[in-house]
Amino acid sequence: MESKQKKLDERYLRMARIWAENSYCKRRQVGALVVKDHRIISDGYNGTPSGFDNVCEENDVTFPYVLHAEANAITKLARSHNNSDGATLYVTASPCIECAKLIIQAGIRRVIYGEKYRLDEGLKLLQRANIETEYLELDDSTKSELDDSTK
Repeated sequence: MESKQKKLDERYLRMARIWAENSYCKRRQVGALVVKDHRIISDGYNGTPSGFDNVCEENDVTFPYVLHAEANAITKLARSHNNSDGATLYVTASPCIECAKLIIQAGIRRVIYGEKYRLDEGLKLLQRANIETEYLELDDSTKSELDDSTK
């Protein structure tokens, strides 16, 4: 029998995957949710800064000013009345080292991710900071539920 927390983790990660669909990036769409006390307190997806054209790449190369989903979710928190101390971040791809620094500084205590990024320095830094990290692979039935919900 699955634990209640695992079921919640799967649901929030599915929601982060759906949120990733808001990204205008063509090479990769990433979504993130920050959850505290069973409430989504922030969300983000990878994309350009406010006021920029929604174009993330040129000739299959991502522009250097494109923000990662985690950075968007954390900076949105800075403009809100919420705080992320003790929160969980659900993100569709494991964080890079730059996002890991933001996660640590934001007081986030858990990171649940759905796919492994090619570089693992971000995960190593989070683990060094005693932040719980967990790779959660959504099974085929969960993926088909996700696919059905986007039709």
